[in-house]
Amino acid sequence: MSSTLYTIMAVALLLSWWRDPEKTRRALRISHHSLRGLVPKILGMISLVGLLLALIPPTAITSLFNIHGLKGFVLVSAIGSLITMPGPIAFPLAGSLLKLGAPPATLAAFVTTLTMVGTVTAPIESSYFGKRFTIMRQSLSFLTAILIGLLMGAFL
Repeated sequence: MSSTLYTIMAVALLLSWWRDPEKTRRALRISHHSLRGLVPKILGMISLVGLLLALIPPTAITSLFNIHGLKGFVLVSAIGSLITMPGPIAFPLAGSLLKLGAPPATLAAFVTTLTMVGTVTAPIESSYFGKRFTIMRQSLSFLTAILIGLLMGAFL
């Protein structure tokens, strides 16, 4: 899949260069500048998440999933909103938690908030898209995660 995307990108870049080299050069400079500004923020976010996961023992995480009722459901969703993770990390974590006995509905809400909400990344997002957009997207994502968890609980 990655090689396909890289090929499409390379072809598009070549077509752009062929059509207007100066405009393409400017676009590449702008994207390079944006990337240089974004890398420290992303590394900081990854470091913060890694530090949090290193400091919190797995038994504490597992015990959170054993809090029953709406209180536990909302608490786990709120924690998922704070700790942002990409899917390739979040899904294996959810599988491990499922094996440890976490309820599927709670896991669904947790994983959805882990991957969709991202309170830790909100400052980066608001610097690019604005505060209003970020708050609206984060709020809708949180509500969607709760709905997904409730639906998973109803169907499973």
